[in-house]
Amino acid sequence: MSAVIILALVTAQRLGELVLARRNTRALRARGAYEVGPDHYPLIVVTHAFWLATLWWLAPGRPTVWPLIGLFLLLQVGRFWVLRTLGTRWTTRVIVLPGEPLVTGGPFRFVRHPNYVIVAAEIAVLPLAFGLWKVALVFSLVNAAILTIRIRTENNALSRC
Repeated sequence: MSAVIILALVTAQRLGELVLARRNTRALRARGAYEVGPDHYPLIVVTHAFWLATLWWLAPGRPTVWPLIGLFLLLQVGRFWVLRTLGTRWTTRVIVLPGEPLVTGGPFRFVRHPNYVIVAAEIAVLPLAFGLWKVALVFSLVNAAILTIRIRTENNALSRC
């Protein structure tokens, strides 16, 4: 039962973030922003959707490793720190707003791409919290491949700002 509650909360959070990202993307585009490298975006969406679907399929009824759920909650603090730092500039796509300086405050003082570090950890930690190490491994490898494309795309776009 705990897996169902946890997955329902994570699913609701992710859906809420998609709404926020869509709103921020529209607002940024209205200010003259443009998207860079949209071709890889469907890969990100499919990976995250399959990750969650796999957890919904396999995790219910399995024992919960509560210290790992605690670590996952700590990662959410980092996620909210990133969202708060970026504010209306946070989106799930690579959106460039010409003339705007790079964000260098908050977690960006320590890591160039803190959101990707957090997402990579989440993709591993949540399955592990239900004893699903194979799910953690497979999706971590897929995510790493996609993030390689994403970070390269984002770094190229940001270097032109």
